[in-house]
Amino acid sequence: LGRAGDNTTEMHAILAEFGLPYVCAAAVEKAADKIPAEISAEEIARREDFRGVTTFTIDPKDAKDFDDALSIRKLKGGLWEVGVHIADVTHYVKEGGVIDKEAEKRATSVYLVDRTIPMLPERLCNFICSLRPNEEKLAFSVIFDITEKGEVRDSRIVHTVINSDRRFTYEEAQQIIETKEGDFKEEVLTLDTIAKALREKRFSAGAINFDRYEVKFEIDEKGKPISVYFKESKDANKLVEEFMLLANRTVAEKVGRVPKNKKAKVLPYRIHDLPDPEKLENLSQFIARFGYKVRTSGTKTDISKSINHLLDDIHGKKEENLIETVSIRAMQKARYSTHNIGHYGLAFEYYTHFTSPIRRFPDMMVHRLVTKYMDGGRSVSEAKYEDLCDHSSNMEQIAANAERASIKYKQVEFMSERLGQIYDGVISGVTEWGLYVELNENKCEGLVPVRDLDDDYYEFDEKNYCLRGRRKNKIYSLGDAITVRVARANLEKKQLDFELIEK
Repeated sequence: LGRAGDNTTEMHAILAEFGLPYVCAAAVEKAADKIPAEISAEEIARREDFRGVTTFTIDPKDAKDFDDALSIRKLKGGLWEVGVHIADVTHYVKEGGVIDKEAEKRATSVYLVDRTIPMLPERLCNFICSLRPNEEKLAFSVIFDITEKGEVRDSRIVHTVINSDRRFTYEEAQQIIETKEGDFKEEVLTLDTIAKALREKRFSAGAINFDRYEVKFEIDEKGKPISVYFKESKDANKLVEEFMLLANRTVAEKVGRVPKNKKAKVLPYRIHDLPDPEKLENLSQFIARFGYKVRTSGTKTDISKSINHLLDDIHGKKEENLIETVSIRAMQKARYSTHNIGHYGLAFEYYTHFTSPIRRFPDMMVHRLVTKYMDGGRSVSEAKYEDLCDHSSNMEQIAANAERASIKYKQVEFMSERLGQIYDGVISGVTEWGLYVELNENKCEGLVPVRDLDDDYYEFDEKNYCLRGRRKNKIYSLGDAITVRVARANLEKKQLDFELIEK
């Protein structure tokens, strides 16, 4: 793969370890090169024309593939028309073709710390399909007539042609929301007002509010991590998120919600089951030590409201990160399936993935099926699509593990230059082989091996997430504040070892 320690080699090694591809096959690139970027007049005539409506994208500052755009215009009677415009990938990628087969196999784009391994060839994801500003683009759109209070009066799903007026980064959109000044401020502020109303509705229906931050690295041109920062979700992120959730939910309802006596047509749903009762019970016992409570029985809404209550209570406290992590572990994983059981975490009866076809294969499947059904087509084979859903769920998991491995690698690399330095942290995991400690300053995690705790013989108490000394009864438990020195950094194993500093 290359020289150990070289950044690209190490990233390729992570991809190889998880069986993920790190290059695009020549045949796929070639097929993509043949796709014309020009849009014909006949194609435009077949679509609803949104080129004259104020439209913009809001994305991370380093994004190249713009999957989604929002348009907004004022209607009569206090209504707004909001368009959620999604790149019309399946117009370009034909089912069963070489690009499609490769996309199906990959099932998702993979985001490592310093690079993206796209599901589709670059010409499609960053150029032809990407909703770049001041370029005519084909979209598959969900159009809403909606009030400022987030009440949807009408919605429709249509193929459109758009022309984005502006590309905003999240930071720029956030600044408009905070200062009430800037390009398209009326539009941005109205969308923000509607999004907040939608969010409010979702939480009162019992959606669960996990507000996680992401650890990001600033990386130099050689791939070396120079600093760590945290990406938090602010109003601008939430604005986009709410409209994507609304579009996904609306598409799922249009296909899935049918009269009692009819069978709904096959569609890949994004489903999320109720928390595992046993894990909820463990969570309840664990948080009791910090003086918190959570309901482990009752209706769906009772449980989710009590989890939200807990998340509010721990906000800003030192145990916040820890309890949130343990709560997330009590949750089931969301996955794809043709058997709809609803989405517990979002409190939606019907939910699918429609809004990211550039980076997720299930969204491409949904685009194709919705188009087919809109044209009066018959339902498809449930077994075939259930297999595709399983494959997509598995690949999503593998991609997430690879992403975590790349973050872990960068954390160890970052800390390897800080050997001997002392940091404050919290105990983030307890096992029979030692204590995992997460540093407060940069969220890097390392292990204090139990063999180094040499003042006593420590036993692992699984129920209470702690190590207990046999003679002196000293206890190290999950969530304890602790001070450590960086002792060893093993890049090959992506492991950090810490030593305990007694205060």
